[in-house]
Amino acid sequence: MPTPIKMPALSPTMEEGTLAKWLVKPGDKVEAGDIMAEIETDKATMEFEAVDEGTIASIAVEEGTEGVKVGTVIAMLAEEGENLDEAAAAAPSDAAEAGDDEAADTAEADTGAKDEPAKAAPRASAEPARAAIETDTKAPAAPKDDSGGRIIASPLARRIAEQKGVDLAGVTGSGPRGRIIKADVEGLETGAAPAKAEASSPAPSAPPKPATLGGDLDAPYEAQKLNNVRKVIARRLTEAKQTIPHIYLTVDVRLDALLDLRKQLNSSLEADGVKLSVNDLLIKALARALQRVPACNVSFQGDELFQYTREDISVAVAAPSGLITPIIRDAGKKGLAQISIEMKELAAKAKDNKLQPQEYQGGTASLSNLGMFGTKQFDAVINPPQAMILAVGAGEQRPHVIDGALGVATVMSATGSFDHRAIDGADGAQLMEAFKQLCENPMGLVV
Repeated sequence: MPTPIKMPALSPTMEEGTLAKWLVKPGDKVEAGDIMAEIETDKATMEFEAVDEGTIASIAVEEGTEGVKVGTVIAMLAEEGENLDEAAAAAPSDAAEAGDDEAADTAEADTGAKDEPAKAAPRASAEPARAAIETDTKAPAAPKDDSGGRIIASPLARRIAEQKGVDLAGVTGSGPRGRIIKADVEGLETGAAPAKAEASSPAPSAPPKPATLGGDLDAPYEAQKLNNVRKVIARRLTEAKQTIPHIYLTVDVRLDALLDLRKQLNSSLEADGVKLSVNDLLIKALARALQRVPACNVSFQGDELFQYTREDISVAVAAPSGLITPIIRDAGKKGLAQISIEMKELAAKAKDNKLQPQEYQGGTASLSNLGMFGTKQFDAVINPPQAMILAVGAGEQRPHVIDGALGVATVMSATGSFDHRAIDGADGAQLMEAFKQLCENPMGLVV
């Protein structure tokens, strides 16, 4: 009996995702543990492994489809010796694109019914339902092509075609069994009636045309859909600024001693293939500062204050899909070399969208460093439910008082953003002072 492959929940908070890429096709044999697809969650793109062995009978959700609900059937897996055509026919109609609610019903997907869905008896399996649907004379007939054959298209593709005034009879589908999907029609111009393409090649898509905004904002633009990561960033940071009373505290930190220590440590660690970055030392400095001022290693939780006994530092990394914060756990107890190795591995995974949920979920405080871009100073937005984030700028040569005399030193501005519900200004100031002392007297980072 064929096995439905369903959209997995790849993180505790995942309700829907984007099927970014299929790595298998109908007819391919898979074994347990084989990578079948890449799925974009609300934080990263993750690999989806097969849990059973068999042959891919059909693909129900095309790659690039957004908003696929967890539990949606995305493919069918045939057992050894099973007829692939029969296994494919047992699948529900091609799954909804972009979370289209209409396509969740098999009757709607096959007949294109919208206002009056076909009424079929409750189904024990998809096959009886399909038979009942196709024989129900009350269901509106699906559109047909010039030869009288039924046009197979997803509900979303039909709706887009109706809005654009596109005749689906002139569109060649690139979906399973020639089904017309969203990608086949969304690039067509309004009112276009494309010529029938060769069966072996998909219908050509016209490039999107720049549009203009009305009123004063009349500059040309091209609309881009938000990916899942950007949606989460927008939601969480809006929540942070609307619900968290931020307080900002800034200190200037002299870095010369820290830079000298880094040079000495890198010289001694060269044989081990380890090269410390300034950011590695700042991660350790923040963790040690939290150990010295535990009142800042907290989070506000309604009528409770959570006091953490471990310093898990979330480090902001710019990934292709958006900002993400992999975590150096228990950073206060880890050596600088270990922090450096872990940070390089996590940053590489973040940039390849390969982070696992346990590698970015959690954290008790955050560090954001824009110094490499020459930014002098900035205020970062707190990442809830954390209660603080440290923003560090570039180290630069500035006039500075050294031992009572004016001189030139390498100075960095660091700004702490604190949740004033959980952290008083005096406690935040103590943390910033502890961070400054650790950077200016960095031997405390290696003991």
